[in-house]
Amino acid sequence: MIKSFKISVVLLFLSILCLLSLRTKSTPTYLFVQCLNTTTYTPNSTYQTNLNTLFSSLSSNSTSINGFSNSTAGLNPPEIAYGLFLCRGDVSTDVCQDCVTTATKEVVQRCPKSKVVTIWYDECMLRYSNRSIFSIPDQSYREVLRNTQNVTNITSFRGVLGGVMDAIATRASNGGSAKKFATSQANFSSLQTLYGLAQCTPDLNGMDCNKCLRDGISNFPSCCDGNLGARVVFPSCNVRYEFYPFYNITATALPPSPPPPSAVLPPPSGPSTSRGKGGISTQGLIAILVPIGVSVLLFIVGFCFITRKSKKKYDAIEEDTIGSDIPTDESLQYNLGTVQAATNNFSAENKIGEGGFGLVYKGTLSNGQVVAVKRLSRTSGQGAEEFKNEVVLVAKLQHRNLVRLLGYCLEGEEKILIYEFVPNKSLDYFLFDPQEQEKLDWLKRYKIIEGIARGMLYLHEDSRLRIIHRDLKVSNVLLDGDMNAKISDFGMARIFGVDQTQGNTSRVVGTYGYMSPEYAMHGQFSVKSDVFSFGVLVLEIISGKKNNTFYESGSAEDLLSYAWKLWTKERPLDLMDSTLEGSYSKSEVIRCIHIGLLCVQEDPEDRPSMTTVILMLSSYSVTLSVPQQPAFFARSKTESMPKSFDSDQSASKSISWSVNEASITELDPR
Repeated sequence: MIKSFKISVVLLFLSILCLLSLRTKSTPTYLFVQCLNTTTYTPNSTYQTNLNTLFSSLSSNSTSINGFSNSTAGLNPPEIAYGLFLCRGDVSTDVCQDCVTTATKEVVQRCPKSKVVTIWYDECMLRYSNRSIFSIPDQSYREVLRNTQNVTNITSFRGVLGGVMDAIATRASNGGSAKKFATSQANFSSLQTLYGLAQCTPDLNGMDCNKCLRDGISNFPSCCDGNLGARVVFPSCNVRYEFYPFYNITATALPPSPPPPSAVLPPPSGPSTSRGKGGISTQGLIAILVPIGVSVLLFIVGFCFITRKSKKKYDAIEEDTIGSDIPTDESLQYNLGTVQAATNNFSAENKIGEGGFGLVYKGTLSNGQVVAVKRLSRTSGQGAEEFKNEVVLVAKLQHRNLVRLLGYCLEGEEKILIYEFVPNKSLDYFLFDPQEQEKLDWLKRYKIIEGIARGMLYLHEDSRLRIIHRDLKVSNVLLDGDMNAKISDFGMARIFGVDQTQGNTSRVVGTYGYMSPEYAMHGQFSVKSDVFSFGVLVLEIISGKKNNTFYESGSAEDLLSYAWKLWTKERPLDLMDSTLEGSYSKSEVIRCIHIGLLCVQEDPEDRPSMTTVILMLSSYSVTLSVPQQPAFFARSKTESMPKSFDSDQSASKSISWSVNEASITELDPR
């Protein structure tokens, strides 16, 4: 009986051990999902097969110690499935695995047939697309979650929150490639502690991560000022704060600081002549350590001096060649061999455009990503300056309505820019081709107008720099796969200071028909110069006609004159492209014509800002002012341009389409 009892005890003990060893599967907390239904796949298609393979790969990689992994499935674009997951930096590998596994099952139920999807849980995020999403900062979509209850002392709260978020944004973006994640906490009152978290996908470089996090933090004052808790989520990063420990504090604790050097040495235990365990007296130890310390100090000083001198020499050499402003981040720099392989050594079959600054090629990188490669002409007198300008500017600009610069190549005489590939060519390809015009119904044209306006608003007001484009025109507006507008060509752009409103130049560059009169005649440019160009674009999009080649017999010799005469005769709809019949909203068309005429007024002060333009486009409750007669500086086809006009950019000429027609204004002798 005793033996039987012992066996029972042993079996009970083993059963308890088995139960303890079984892990209870955690259920992730679902937050929201973004489905882009504009791009879909059919059941049992190649993309669905690739997607299933992708899910299997991501699930198997979900035990990654970094809580992040990306993968692809398939060989032939656009059926390749690109995907990644990101687990919150403090969760265990078990929780991460459960979250990713759940996401791969639930996402297809919440977004059936969508090719581009992002799903968020409290513990993880899963993304997939039919285009590469790796190492590309994405802030095209924003979600804000907040606690609507407010703190009692908002002024104090802002200061504490700002300090916490600034610190963790810096730490997360400097976290290297392993895990771009940071948390922090600070006392708000004797009874309340503020907790903050910031995280990027680890494939981003430090600069892109920092910008994404800072943009997220900048949303807090407008969306959540004084709220007890809030989070801002982008596809590439997220920031959050709460008044409770919403993350695992133990898992995120910083490692203890190493003890100071003095703490390493054993304290003296007697007179200075005492001997240690090794038989060396304290005086002898000092006699050994002091010379070593002095030698090390001299070495450090000498090293710093040499390094600083070398850096100055390098900076001087760099400035003499192409300028010291080019980003040195290795993630932006491509070697020439990579570019040659992507474009089949710049073969004629890969050529997709050309212009005054060189040729544009379609290329495919080794990871399958399709890109546009702009190879600046070696004989271009302005090539080096425009190259530096675009790299410095565009690398810092990230917006869904701007063409994304992926990198550059600078080897020998080669100056090359690598851009995202925009498949639907440029706006002029559709707008001014009788065979293609019908593809642009009113809904698409209105979306393009809005997209251009939002891109210009970002340049003027919302980016870290104030950018004046100076060459906004239809051929510099590219269209992606969903016909979203993307502004390109920053070779002529100028940076303004925060408080600067106007600039002057003796070298006027741009394209005839789009330049404001004060810029063309006097070299004065400002955000209102870009607004004028935007107004011309709006009227061209509505009419389907070019401003600089427009001629209406017996009525007007330029599009702006014609639009104004129809407006004064209360016949604005006569300006509309005839292919829009049956697809347009009368009130929207008239309102857009009204906005276009406001933008092309002669006095820059009378033109609206891009902020006002966005407001007028999005709200019909805003009353529009009465437009004044537009500026007419193209009254005659034989009228000469002002002497200050740069002959190298005197006119634009129709050319074959380009994925990125940056600075592709060709010469047209007058």
